[in-house]
Amino acid sequence: MTGTIFVTGSGGMVGRNLLEHAHAAGYRILAPRRAELDLRDAEAVSRYVAAHRPDLIIQIAGKVGGIEANRREPSAFLVENIQIGLNVVLAAREQGVPQLLNLASSCMYPRDHLDPLQEDMVLTGMLEPTNEGYALAKIATARLCRYIRTEEPALRYKTIIPCNIYGRHDSFDPIRSHLVPATLRKVWEAQQAGSPAVSIWGDGTARREFMYAEDLADFVWEAVERFDDLPDEINAGLGDDYSVNDYYHVAAQIVGWDGRFVHELDRPAGMARKLVDVGRQRAFGWQPRFTLEEGMRRTYEYFLGKQARSAAGAVAA
Repeated sequence: MTGTIFVTGSGGMVGRNLLEHAHAAGYRILAPRRAELDLRDAEAVSRYVAAHRPDLIIQIAGKVGGIEANRREPSAFLVENIQIGLNVVLAAREQGVPQLLNLASSCMYPRDHLDPLQEDMVLTGMLEPTNEGYALAKIATARLCRYIRTEEPALRYKTIIPCNIYGRHDSFDPIRSHLVPATLRKVWEAQQAGSPAVSIWGDGTARREFMYAEDLADFVWEAVERFDDLPDEINAGLGDDYSVNDYYHVAAQIVGWDGRFVHELDRPAGMARKLVDVGRQRAFGWQPRFTLEEGMRRTYEYFLGKQARSAAGAVAA
């Protein structure tokens, strides 16, 4: 396609990777930050879409965080993500935007399935309690896209359901970060402090699927350019997963730390397994490029760069 694309959440990890991708140069992109457009304000979103008349909206924006952040602020994760998702999709419908790509989350799937999670399994079981508010908001937005397609077929609003994502521009804040950046930081801090041990929440056997953010950006641009071929709902993932213990061991190899791991069995570990089925993705003809080791190494190099810049800034101040 050609034309104007409105990208929400352009300041977050996924949004920044999307805008840095080579394919972004082929489009006129609107990427307002929160200071310019607060997506929680329905009237402001509607005015913005009416003024700019984009040909496609990519809805990425949302309040995100790891287990600890979700447990501490469940109401905020529910309310803010519902506000953002519904405001963007309803403004698109109101202004007749013909195409919309909604990025959801694999948190939408039931918690007790050990087999790969297929797109039609949403709302077929209980959600994981540690991120239920976030998941409910993502389900509501995805369902709204489906309802609008049914009511107004000229408006083709589709949903991509990515597995967990990590990479450049990720958050390494111990309170808000997800598994991969949190693991890299914890192991790095242990190395810096000369600590002999690093703790892992739970027994480490829970399995997770994490895809490098640059791969997700590549998939989204492929979806933009082949929008007609894209299923209405489609998972985006690796097709395989690793245990939490595996992520820590890879991090230790990358950082060069040779200590031991201690399991905190009284801490929450989340779902036993969360692996998305990539059958539709394969039929669409796309697959990720980066291995776990490559992606984690690139993420660690990015983290070291951030640490160096922070240290330089502190010295300059």
